[in-house]
Amino acid sequence: MSLPLEGILVVSVEQAVAAPQCTCRLADAGARVIKVERPEGDFARHYDYIVHGESAHLVWLNRGKESVVCDLTRPEDKALLEAMLAKADVFVQNLKPGALGKLGFAFERLRKDYPKLICASISGYGESGPYAQRKAYDLLIQAESGLSSVTGGPEAPARVGVSVVDIAAGLSAYEAILEALIRRGRTGEGATISVSMFDAMAEWMTIPLLNQEWGNPFKRIGLKHPTIAPYGVFQTRDGADILISIQNDREWRVLADKVLDNASLGSDARFATNPQRQANRVETDATVAAVFAAEDVEPLMKKLAAADIAFARVNDSALLATHPHLRRLTVGTPSGPASTPAPGARFVGEERHYGDIPALGSHSEKIRKEFGGG
Repeated sequence: MSLPLEGILVVSVEQAVAAPQCTCRLADAGARVIKVERPEGDFARHYDYIVHGESAHLVWLNRGKESVVCDLTRPEDKALLEAMLAKADVFVQNLKPGALGKLGFAFERLRKDYPKLICASISGYGESGPYAQRKAYDLLIQAESGLSSVTGGPEAPARVGVSVVDIAAGLSAYEAILEALIRRGRTGEGATISVSMFDAMAEWMTIPLLNQEWGNPFKRIGLKHPTIAPYGVFQTRDGADILISIQNDREWRVLADKVLDNASLGSDARFATNPQRQANRVETDATVAAVFAAEDVEPLMKKLAAADIAFARVNDSALLATHPHLRRLTVGTPSGPASTPAPGARFVGEERHYGDIPALGSHSEKIRKEFGGG
Protein backbone atom coordinates (compact mmCIF):
# COMPACT_ATOMS: atom_id res chain seq x y z
CA MET A 1 0.00 0.00 0.00
CA SER A 2 1.43 3.36 -1.02
CA LEU A 3 1.87 6.14 1.50
CA PRO A 4 0.50 9.69 1.01
CA LEU A 5 3.87 11.42 0.58
CA GLU A 6 5.70 8.83 -1.51
CA GLY A 7 7.75 10.59 -4.17
CA ILE A 8 8.21 13.74 -2.06
CA LEU A 9 11.84 14.66 -1.34
CA VAL A 10 12.51 16.56 1.89
CA VAL A 11 15.91 18.04 2.70
CA SER A 12 16.34 19.17 6.30
CA VAL A 13 19.19 21.03 7.96
CA GLU A 14 17.98 20.18 11.42
CA GLN A 15 18.94 19.65 15.02
CA ALA A 16 17.41 19.06 18.45
CA VAL A 17 13.62 18.54 18.50
CA ALA A 18 11.36 20.93 16.58
CA ALA A 19 12.53 20.37 12.98
CA PRO A 20 13.23 16.63 13.52
CA GLN A 21 9.67 16.32 14.91
CA CYS A 22 8.31 17.86 11.70
CA THR A 23 10.41 15.76 9.32
CA CYS A 24 9.80 12.56 11.28
CA ARG A 25 6.09 12.96 10.54
CA LEU A 26 6.87 13.59 6.88
CA ALA A 27 8.99 10.43 6.78
CA ASP A 28 6.22 8.45 8.48
CA ALA A 29 3.89 9.56 5.68
CA GLY A 30 6.26 8.20 3.04
CA ALA A 31 8.44 11.18 2.14
CA ARG A 32 12.13 10.63 1.54
CA VAL A 33 13.84 12.73 4.20
CA ILE A 34 17.53 13.57 3.92
CA LYS A 35 18.85 14.77 7.26
CA VAL A 36 21.82 17.10 6.70
CA GLU A 37 24.14 16.93 9.71
CA ARG A 38 27.26 18.80 10.68
CA PRO A 39 30.41 16.65 11.00
CA GLU A 40 29.80 16.12 14.73
CA GLY A 41 26.15 15.30 14.05
CA ASP A 42 22.85 16.67 15.29
CA PHE A 43 23.72 17.64 18.86
CA ALA A 44 20.65 15.75 20.08
CA ARG A 45 22.61 12.58 19.27
CA HIS A 46 24.68 13.37 22.36
CA TYR A 47 21.99 14.43 24.85
CA ASP A 48 22.31 10.97 26.40
CA TYR A 49 23.14 7.39 25.44
CA ILE A 50 20.25 5.75 27.26
CA VAL A 51 18.79 3.48 24.51
CA HIS A 52 21.57 0.87 24.35
CA GLY A 53 24.04 3.57 23.41
CA GLU A 54 21.75 5.84 21.40
CA SER A 55 20.13 9.12 22.45
CA ALA A 56 16.47 8.86 23.39
CA HIS A 57 15.80 12.00 21.33
CA LEU A 58 17.49 10.47 18.29
CA VAL A 59 15.37 7.33 18.56
CA TRP A 60 12.18 9.31 19.10
CA LEU A 61 12.41 11.71 16.17
CA ASN A 62 14.58 10.32 13.38
CA ARG A 63 13.06 7.11 12.10
CA GLY A 64 12.99 6.58 8.38
CA LYS A 65 15.52 9.30 7.51
CA GLU A 66 18.79 9.28 5.60
CA SER A 67 21.81 10.99 7.17
CA VAL A 68 24.41 12.89 5.15
CA VAL A 69 27.29 14.75 6.76
CA CYS A 70 27.94 18.20 5.33
CA ASP A 71 30.33 20.92 6.40
CA LEU A 72 28.58 23.90 4.84
CA THR A 73 31.73 26.02 5.11
CA ARG A 74 33.25 23.83 2.35
CA PRO A 75 32.40 24.79 -1.24
CA GLU A 76 31.93 21.17 -2.29
CA ASP A 77 29.40 20.57 0.49
CA LYS A 78 27.54 23.76 -0.37
CA ALA A 79 27.37 22.44 -3.93
CA LEU A 80 25.97 19.14 -2.66
CA LEU A 81 23.22 20.90 -0.68
CA GLU A 82 22.43 23.05 -3.71
CA ALA A 83 22.11 19.94 -5.88
CA MET A 84 19.74 18.33 -3.38
CA LEU A 85 17.62 21.47 -3.12
CA ALA A 86 17.34 21.67 -6.90
CA LYS A 87 15.47 18.36 -6.81
CA ALA A 88 13.71 18.77 -3.45
CA ASP A 89 10.03 19.41 -2.81
CA VAL A 90 10.49 20.63 0.76
CA PHE A 91 13.37 22.28 2.61
CA VAL A 92 13.21 22.47 6.42
CA GLN A 93 15.71 24.19 8.70
CA ASN A 94 15.92 25.28 12.34
CA LEU A 95 19.29 27.00 12.56
CA LYS A 96 19.61 30.46 14.08
CA PRO A 97 17.84 33.11 11.95
CA GLY A 98 20.17 34.33 9.21
CA ALA A 99 22.66 31.46 9.54
CA LEU A 100 21.73 29.75 6.28
CA GLY A 101 21.49 33.09 4.50
CA LYS A 102 25.11 33.81 5.37
CA LEU A 103 26.02 30.48 3.79
CA GLY A 104 24.21 31.39 0.59
CA PHE A 105 20.91 29.59 1.16
CA ALA A 106 18.52 32.43 1.95
CA PHE A 107 14.92 31.40 1.33
CA GLU A 108 14.34 34.41 -0.95
CA ARG A 109 17.06 33.21 -3.30
CA LEU A 110 15.96 29.57 -3.13
CA ARG A 111 12.33 30.42 -3.94
CA LYS A 112 13.48 32.50 -6.91
CA ASP A 113 15.70 29.73 -8.25
CA TYR A 114 13.28 26.88 -7.39
CA PRO A 115 9.71 28.26 -7.55
CA LYS A 116 8.12 24.92 -6.63
CA LEU A 117 10.21 24.50 -3.46
CA ILE A 118 8.44 24.70 -0.11
CA CYS A 119 10.80 26.30 2.43
CA ALA A 120 10.00 26.01 6.13
CA SER A 121 12.00 27.70 8.87
CA ILE A 122 11.55 27.02 12.59
CA SER A 123 13.03 29.52 15.04
CA GLY A 124 12.51 30.85 18.53
CA TYR A 125 10.87 34.19 17.76
CA GLY A 126 10.62 34.28 13.96
CA GLU A 127 12.83 35.83 11.33
CA SER A 128 12.32 39.44 12.42
CA GLY A 129 11.34 41.47 15.45
CA PRO A 130 13.13 42.55 18.64
CA TYR A 131 13.84 39.01 19.89
CA ALA A 132 14.67 37.39 16.54
CA GLN A 133 18.35 36.90 17.35
CA ARG A 134 17.83 35.52 20.84
CA LYS A 135 18.76 31.94 21.53
CA ALA A 136 15.55 30.07 22.23
CA TYR A 137 15.15 26.62 23.72
CA ASP A 138 12.05 24.81 24.90
CA LEU A 139 12.17 25.75 28.58
CA LEU A 140 13.06 29.36 27.79
CA ILE A 141 9.92 29.69 25.66
CA GLN A 142 7.83 27.93 28.30
CA ALA A 143 8.86 30.78 30.59
CA GLU A 144 8.66 33.62 28.05
CA SER A 145 5.22 32.63 26.73
CA GLY A 146 3.68 32.44 30.19
CA LEU A 147 3.15 28.68 30.02
CA SER A 148 5.18 28.07 33.17
CA SER A 149 3.10 30.65 35.03
CA VAL A 150 -0.02 28.47 34.67
CA THR A 151 1.80 25.18 35.28
CA GLY A 152 2.56 23.68 38.69
CA GLY A 153 1.16 24.30 42.13
CA PRO A 154 0.52 27.48 44.14
CA GLU A 155 4.05 27.52 45.50
CA ALA A 156 5.94 28.02 42.22
CA PRO A 157 5.78 27.88 38.41
CA ALA A 158 6.87 24.61 36.83
CA ARG A 159 8.16 23.17 33.59
CA VAL A 160 5.84 21.00 31.55
CA GLY A 161 7.58 17.66 31.82
CA VAL A 162 8.10 17.11 28.08
CA SER A 163 9.37 19.44 25.33
CA VAL A 164 5.92 20.80 24.59
CA VAL A 165 7.14 23.99 22.86
CA ASP A 166 9.38 22.11 20.46
CA ILE A 167 6.61 19.62 19.76
CA ALA A 168 4.07 22.38 19.12
CA ALA A 169 6.44 24.18 16.74
CA GLY A 170 7.39 20.98 14.90
CA LEU A 171 3.79 19.91 14.40
CA SER A 172 2.82 23.45 13.34
CA ALA A 173 5.50 23.26 10.65
CA TYR A 174 4.32 19.80 9.61
CA GLU A 175 0.70 20.88 9.15
CA ALA A 176 1.77 24.04 7.28
CA ILE A 177 3.94 21.98 4.91
CA LEU A 178 1.02 19.66 4.21
CA GLU A 179 -1.15 22.69 3.39
CA ALA A 180 1.56 24.02 1.09
CA LEU A 181 1.86 20.67 -0.69
CA ILE A 182 -1.89 20.60 -1.29
CA ARG A 183 -1.85 24.16 -2.65
CA ARG A 184 1.19 23.43 -4.83
CA GLY A 185 -0.74 20.53 -6.33
CA ARG A 186 -3.31 23.07 -7.55
CA THR A 187 -1.11 26.04 -8.43
CA GLY A 188 2.38 24.63 -9.02
CA GLU A 189 3.80 27.24 -6.65
CA GLY A 190 5.93 26.54 -3.58
CA ALA A 191 5.78 28.53 -0.34
CA THR A 192 7.87 30.18 2.33
CA ILE A 193 6.81 29.17 5.85
CA SER A 194 8.06 30.69 9.09
CA VAL A 195 7.18 28.95 12.36
CA SER A 196 8.06 30.60 15.65
CA MET A 197 8.27 28.54 18.83
CA PHE A 198 6.95 31.57 20.71
CA ASP A 199 3.99 31.95 18.35
CA ALA A 200 3.15 28.26 18.58
CA MET A 201 3.03 28.36 22.36
CA ALA A 202 1.35 31.79 22.60
CA GLU A 203 -1.53 30.39 20.54
CA TRP A 204 -1.84 27.48 22.96
CA MET A 205 -2.02 30.06 25.75
CA THR A 206 -5.21 31.66 24.37
CA ILE A 207 -7.48 30.64 27.24
CA PRO A 208 -5.21 31.92 30.03
CA LEU A 209 -4.57 35.12 28.04
CA LEU A 210 -8.26 35.83 27.44
CA ASN A 211 -9.04 35.17 31.08
CA GLN A 212 -6.27 37.60 32.08
CA GLU A 213 -7.50 40.31 29.74
CA TRP A 214 -11.11 39.89 30.81
CA GLY A 215 -10.47 40.12 34.53
CA ASN A 216 -10.08 36.51 35.61
CA PRO A 217 -6.34 35.73 35.79
CA PHE A 218 -5.45 32.06 36.20
CA LYS A 219 -3.95 30.82 39.44
CA ARG A 220 -1.80 27.72 39.70
CA ILE A 221 -3.60 24.99 41.60
CA GLY A 222 -1.76 21.85 40.51
CA LEU A 223 -3.89 18.90 39.47
CA LYS A 224 -7.17 20.61 40.23
CA HIS A 225 -9.71 22.41 38.10
CA PRO A 226 -10.01 26.14 38.79
CA THR A 227 -13.83 26.28 38.60
CA ILE A 228 -15.18 22.73 39.08
CA ALA A 229 -15.29 20.64 42.25
CA PRO A 230 -14.55 17.90 42.98
CA TYR A 231 -12.05 17.78 40.15
CA GLY A 232 -8.65 16.78 41.47
CA VAL A 233 -6.39 14.10 42.91
CA PHE A 234 -7.21 11.89 45.87
CA GLN A 235 -4.99 9.16 47.32
CA THR A 236 -6.06 5.59 47.98
CA ARG A 237 -5.19 3.48 51.01
CA ASP A 238 -2.37 1.76 49.13
CA GLY A 239 -0.84 5.04 47.97
CA ALA A 240 -2.17 5.40 44.42
CA ASP A 241 -3.28 8.82 43.16
CA ILE A 242 -6.66 8.94 41.44
CA LEU A 243 -7.88 12.02 39.57
CA ILE A 244 -11.66 12.36 39.35
CA SER A 245 -13.74 14.83 37.37
CA ILE A 246 -17.31 15.66 38.38
CA GLN A 247 -18.72 17.76 35.55
CA ASN A 248 -22.26 18.41 36.79
CA ASP A 249 -24.59 18.04 39.73
CA ARG A 250 -26.07 14.77 38.49
CA GLU A 251 -22.61 13.20 38.49
CA TRP A 252 -22.06 14.51 42.02
CA ARG A 253 -25.22 12.72 43.15
CA VAL A 254 -24.05 9.49 41.49
CA LEU A 255 -20.62 9.81 43.13
CA ALA A 256 -22.22 10.41 46.51
CA ASP A 257 -24.52 7.40 46.20
CA LYS A 258 -22.42 4.83 44.35
CA VAL A 259 -18.88 5.62 45.45
CA LEU A 260 -19.01 7.67 48.65
CA ASP A 261 -21.90 5.50 49.96
CA ASN A 262 -23.73 8.57 51.27
CA ALA A 263 -26.60 9.58 48.98
CA SER A 264 -27.56 12.43 51.29
CA LEU A 265 -24.49 14.36 50.17
CA GLY A 266 -26.19 14.78 46.80
CA SER A 267 -28.80 17.11 48.27
CA ASP A 268 -26.72 18.56 51.12
CA ALA A 269 -26.92 22.37 50.87
CA ARG A 270 -23.13 22.61 51.14
CA PHE A 271 -22.51 20.39 48.09
CA ALA A 272 -25.66 20.12 45.93
CA THR A 273 -24.50 22.47 43.17
CA ASN A 274 -21.09 23.20 41.71
CA PRO A 275 -21.05 26.81 43.01
CA GLN A 276 -21.77 25.43 46.49
CA ARG A 277 -19.09 22.78 46.16
CA GLN A 278 -16.67 25.44 44.97
CA ALA A 279 -17.52 27.71 47.90
CA ASN A 280 -16.95 24.75 50.24
CA ARG A 281 -14.12 23.20 48.27
CA VAL A 282 -11.97 22.32 51.28
CA GLU A 283 -14.83 20.41 52.86
CA THR A 284 -15.90 18.89 49.52
CA ASP A 285 -12.41 17.58 48.86
CA ALA A 286 -11.98 16.36 52.42
CA THR A 287 -15.21 14.35 52.16
CA VAL A 288 -14.03 12.62 48.98
CA ALA A 289 -10.49 12.18 50.31
CA ALA A 290 -11.67 10.37 53.44
CA VAL A 291 -13.55 7.74 51.42
CA PHE A 292 -10.76 7.24 48.88
CA ALA A 293 -8.19 6.87 51.65
CA ALA A 294 -10.12 3.90 53.02
CA GLU A 295 -10.07 1.96 49.73
CA ASP A 296 -7.32 0.24 47.74
CA VAL A 297 -6.83 1.39 44.18
CA GLU A 298 -8.09 -1.63 42.23
CA PRO A 299 -11.50 -2.01 43.93
CA LEU A 300 -11.92 1.76 43.96
CA MET A 301 -11.29 2.01 40.20
CA LYS A 302 -13.81 -0.79 39.61
CA LYS A 303 -16.39 1.11 41.68
CA LEU A 304 -15.72 4.36 39.81
CA ALA A 305 -15.97 2.61 36.44
CA ALA A 306 -19.22 0.88 37.41
CA ALA A 307 -20.70 4.24 38.40
CA ASP A 308 -19.48 5.80 35.12
CA ILE A 309 -17.50 8.45 36.96
CA ALA A 310 -14.73 10.10 34.92
CA PHE A 311 -11.40 9.23 36.50
CA ALA A 312 -7.77 8.54 35.72
CA ARG A 313 -4.89 7.05 37.62
CA VAL A 314 -1.99 9.49 37.94
CA ASN A 315 0.59 7.21 36.35
CA ASP A 316 4.32 7.59 36.19
CA SER A 317 6.48 6.37 33.31
CA ALA A 318 6.81 2.92 34.86
CA LEU A 319 3.03 2.48 34.88
CA LEU A 320 2.75 3.94 31.37
CA ALA A 321 5.15 1.24 30.16
CA THR A 322 2.61 -1.44 31.10
CA HIS A 323 -0.55 0.51 30.24
CA PRO A 324 -3.13 -1.59 28.34
CA HIS A 325 -3.72 1.21 25.82
CA LEU A 326 -0.06 1.94 25.05
CA ARG A 327 0.59 1.29 21.36
CA ARG A 328 4.22 0.74 20.41
CA LEU A 329 6.37 0.53 17.34
CA THR A 330 9.81 -1.00 17.00
CA VAL A 331 12.49 0.61 14.87
CA GLY A 332 16.06 -0.31 14.12
CA THR A 333 18.84 1.87 15.46
CA PRO A 334 22.60 1.70 14.83
CA SER A 335 22.87 -0.25 18.09
CA GLY A 336 19.85 -2.52 17.78
CA PRO A 337 16.04 -2.39 17.86
CA ALA A 338 14.19 0.08 20.07
CA SER A 339 10.54 0.27 21.08
CA THR A 340 8.78 3.64 21.33
CA PRO A 341 5.18 4.84 21.59
CA ALA A 342 3.41 4.88 18.24
CA PRO A 343 2.11 8.11 16.66
CA GLY A 344 -1.36 9.15 17.78
CA ALA A 345 -3.08 9.01 14.37
CA ARG A 346 -4.13 5.65 13.01
CA PHE A 347 -5.33 4.90 9.49
CA VAL A 348 -8.00 2.25 9.94
CA GLY A 349 -7.34 -0.85 7.86
CA GLU A 350 -3.74 0.15 7.13
CA GLU A 351 -0.59 -1.11 8.77
CA ARG A 352 2.23 1.41 8.80
CA HIS A 353 5.86 0.37 8.68
CA TYR A 354 8.48 2.73 10.03
CA GLY A 355 12.05 3.17 8.87
CA ASP A 356 15.22 2.79 10.89
CA ILE A 357 17.21 5.45 12.73
CA PRO A 358 20.28 6.41 10.67
CA ALA A 359 23.81 6.38 12.01
CA LEU A 360 25.63 9.67 11.53
CA GLY A 361 26.54 9.93 7.85
CA SER A 362 25.35 6.43 7.04
CA HIS A 363 23.98 7.61 3.68
CA SER A 364 26.71 10.13 2.84
CA GLU A 365 28.42 8.06 0.16
CA LYS A 366 25.16 7.10 -1.54
CA ILE A 367 23.82 10.68 -1.50
CA ARG A 368 27.06 12.16 -2.79
CA LYS A 369 27.01 9.74 -5.70
CA GLU A 370 23.38 10.50 -6.42
CA PHE A 371 23.57 14.31 -6.25
CA GLY A 372 27.26 14.90 -6.87
CA GLY A 373 29.81 16.39 -4.50
CA GLY A 374 33.21 15.38 -3.16
